[in-house]
Amino acid sequence: MENYVAKNLAKDSATRGTSGTSGSKRSRIAARLGAVVAAASLVGAGATAAAAVDPPKPFKAAPKPSAPSLTRSGAVGAAPSPEAPQFDLFAADRANTLYGYIRDGGGALSPRARIDTGWDAIKWSAQVDHDADGYADGWWEWDKNGTMYYAADDSDTPWTVGGGWNTYNLVLSPGNLGGAAAGDLLARDSAGTLYVYLGYGNGKLATRYKVGGGWNTYNQIAGNGDLTGDGKNDLVARDASGTLWLYKGTGDYKAPFEGRTRIGGGWNTYNALFSMGDLDLDGTTDLVARGTDGSLWRYSGTGNAAAPFAGRKNIGTSGWNTYRLFF
Repeated sequence: MENYVAKNLAKDSATRGTSGTSGSKRSRIAARLGAVVAAASLVGAGATAAAAVDPPKPFKAAPKPSAPSLTRSGAVGAAPSPEAPQFDLFAADRANTLYGYIRDGGGALSPRARIDTGWDAIKWSAQVDHDADGYADGWWEWDKNGTMYYAADDSDTPWTVGGGWNTYNLVLSPGNLGGAAAGDLLARDSAGTLYVYLGYGNGKLATRYKVGGGWNTYNQIAGNGDLTGDGKNDLVARDASGTLWLYKGTGDYKAPFEGRTRIGGGWNTYNALFSMGDLDLDGTTDLVARGTDGSLWRYSGTGNAAAPFAGRKNIGTSGWNTYRLFF
């Protein structure tokens, strides 16, 4: 496995450009993660060969399939859907190395595999499902100069979406908000105004549409799928007091969310909230939260708007504060 990783990282290094990203062939990273972890599962101890010293520790993960892949893990459970997609996890650490984790089929994550280096230029990234099959087709990434790029899984080279994205302090891909098949983007500017960018299904984006103001009251916003069982994608947002709020999706991009409803308090024990979609494979999208102590927790979705999450489950005991970016 070490030879496989070294060979492919060297290949990426040879193709580096000057786009402002790390220049790697992003579209091949997803496939590489599946191959690396599949190889690791066959050699046992080799699973951690590419990891750094003292990597984040998973929590009693369920046995993995013998030959998992990134987006087709083969785990038994509900099929993915636009309302409950099944994405695996990428994470960039503070040394700007990218790692990948596949879903283990039991609601937790596999041991990590090192995927890429040189992520110092990347401020934000997100996977996206464009064809409504519940699997990621590619991803957007935004560099520190404010330029947005897109890389499709079936293409070798990322291309430029456009500049000016440094006007935003938060960008999120919550799935489909406008009623079409392709995933969309949300972006919040420094004044607290939230905008929606509808996706065309190929990485390109329509002109932004204003959602509303006041969103700078939140320090965490997350979502990737339907939390309430009505088939429309939703958001959760945490305010400075640690209260988590639910924004139900409407399916109308001109007014994509209903008024907020309170989920509960005490969420300031976490320093990151994000969603991979349906992590526990029960057909409902979930939320992942990183504790200030570096632990990792899964909140399984219930599909009930009045109580959208079940009690938390620990899926990582420590070390997850090493990461500055999850997607």
